[in-house]
Amino acid sequence: MQCENCHAQFENDLYECPECGAPVLQTIAGFENTKDIQRKLRHMYTDQGVKVNVNGREYNDIFFDRKRFISLLYDYLPDWTPERRLLISMYKMGLLNIMLRADNREIAIAKAKSLLLNDVFLSEAAAEFVIAAYSYMLGWPFEAKLRVPERDPNEQDDEEEDKPQRRPMFIDEMPCYPQDVFFQRLAGNVNISGKPYTKLEGFCFDGFRRMKTIKLPDTLMAIGEYCFSNCSGLKGIDLPEGMKLIKQGAFSGCSSLAFVKIPYGILEIEDNTFQFCSSLESVEIPASVGSIGAAAFSGCESLKRLFIPESVKFIDENAFAYCPELVIHCYENSYVYKYCVENGIEVETAVKGADLKRKRI
Repeated sequence: MQCENCHAQFENDLYECPECGAPVLQTIAGFENTKDIQRKLRHMYTDQGVKVNVNGREYNDIFFDRKRFISLLYDYLPDWTPERRLLISMYKMGLLNIMLRADNREIAIAKAKSLLLNDVFLSEAAAEFVIAAYSYMLGWPFEAKLRVPERDPNEQDDEEEDKPQRRPMFIDEMPCYPQDVFFQRLAGNVNISGKPYTKLEGFCFDGFRRMKTIKLPDTLMAIGEYCFSNCSGLKGIDLPEGMKLIKQGAFSGCSSLAFVKIPYGILEIEDNTFQFCSSLESVEIPASVGSIGAAAFSGCESLKRLFIPESVKFIDENAFAYCPELVIHCYENSYVYKYCVENGIEVETAVKGADLKRKRI
C-alpha cells in the first residue's frame, strides 16, 4: 500500500503511515465507496476556506458555516447521495463540532462514536463510515474495526486457483435500452435473462401493460428511472442479488404488483419508487438501505405492515402518504420510531436486537 501524502510503501493492514503519520484510506464494510469519499472530502478541506484556531489547533473555517459546508458536500460528493445524506445529517447533529472541540484526537473519536451508536442509533458500520470519512478529511488516523482487509493482487488462495475467474462487470457495461425490448411490448411473460445486461435504462418497460412476469439476468446491477412505470399487469418480480441501484419511480403505477424483495446492497429507496402500487402488500427492505425518498410508497393502499431496519436514517415526510392501513415495525428509540411518531404513522416496536420479522402482529 502507498501513502497518499508522502507516497511511502507499507503493509496493507496499517491505518497510519509509518513515515509521515498521515491517515490511510480505508473501505468500511457495507460502504464500498469509502475511499473515494475520503479523497473528495480531503480535497474539499484543502481547497476551500481559510484556517482558524480551535483549542490551539488550526482548522478550516468552512466547518463553522453550516450552509456553506453542506453546499460544498453537494459539490464534492454529487454521485453518492445516500452517503452524502448520512454525512450531512450527522454534521447537522453537531458531530464535527464535538470532534473539533475535544481535548485530543482519541477523545474526539471516542465521543463521536458514542454519539453515533448510543444517541443516534446508527449501525456500527454506518458509524465507522462517518468517522472514517470525517477523520480522514481532518487528517486524523482512525483504526476502524469494520475495515475491509486489503488484498495483495499477487496472492491467490489455492482453492481459487482452480476456479474459473469471473471478470468484474460495471453498471454501465451493457445497458438495455427501450428499443432493445420494444418487440416484447405485447408479451405476457418477458424473458431477457439470455443477455448479460448490467443496467436497464430509464423508461425501458414503461407502459408494458400486458406484461405479467419478467425474468432478469443475474448480471443486472441497476434499474433506471421509471423503468417499469405503469406496468399495470406486473404481479411480481425477482430482483438479482447483485443489484446496486434502483432509480426513482422505477415501479410507479404497477397497480398489480403485490410483493417485492429489495436485494441487500441497495442503499436508497428513491423518490416515487413504488408510488401508486395499490396492490402492494409486502416489501422486504434490507439493512443496506439508508434512506427512503419522497412519495416512495405514496398511494400503496394495500400495504398493511412494513419492517424498516435501523440502518434507515432518513425518510421523507411524504414517503407513506395515502397508506391508510399501514403499521410500521421498527426498533424502539430508533430514527424510524421517532419518524413515525412525528408523522402520525401507527408503529409497533421491538427491543434492539430482536428479529422484527418474527414479531407477531
